[in-house]
Amino acid sequence: MKLQHYLGGLQGLDPVDFEKRVFVEPWETRIFGIHVAMMALSQHLEEAQKTPTNFKDEWTWASLRKGAEAMNPFDYFKYRYYEKWLGGISGFFIQEGYITENELDEMIELYSKNMENPLPAASNPEIDSQIIHYLRTGDSPYRDIDRVNHFALGQEVKVKNNLVIDHTRLPGYLREKTGIIDLIYDGNFTYFCSTGPDGLGEPMPVYRVRFDPKEIWGELAESNIAVYADLFEAYLDNA
Repeated sequence: MKLQHYLGGLQGLDPVDFEKRVFVEPWETRIFGIHVAMMALSQHLEEAQKTPTNFKDEWTWASLRKGAEAMNPFDYFKYRYYEKWLGGISGFFIQEGYITENELDEMIELYSKNMENPLPAASNPEIDSQIIHYLRTGDSPYRDIDRVNHFALGQEVKVKNNLVIDHTRLPGYLREKTGIIDLIYDGNFTYFCSTGPDGLGEPMPVYRVRFDPKEIWGELAESNIAVYADLFEAYLDNA
């Protein structure tokens, strides 16, 4: 199991260096822009399929997280936020054949020797329009399809301990804990990609589950409070 999926509820992680700035270095804004453009041109979007572009793959937040979390856990905690983005995006472009590793190394050497070299620049009105459209409308995980809920309001459920392959939306400290269905959200939701044994991919119901903190942390838990978590149906089983 990947260590970075189990941070919630762990003790002894101090000190935490909380960086309040959105961008620390100027290049981070460019990485953010590349990621947004890739999401806007992702081929699962009907609008993107009509846009003339050389980008012929799907790219979502899930893709970004899968790439970043493929790193060794100790490297994952060593790098800053956008450094992990850079690694995930670069690896994706190499894996899908948009650029070779040698070409990337050549560009790194070029700019390492002279940081004042002009950056590549291009503009296409149709692509720009699609990116602006995406920024305004987004891509909701909500899917309006018919699917029967397996759990009812007030039902006791137990959280599974699914094997994580690429990414998970299940907090580690809730695994194998028992809770109560507190709310059933309307419709079905997907996380855009399948993560194999983790169970995500197809649209499914999402539930708000209420946990007694003593179920999670035992006698160390405070009284008169509750812990709530929004969980995909694939993460739950009958208690």
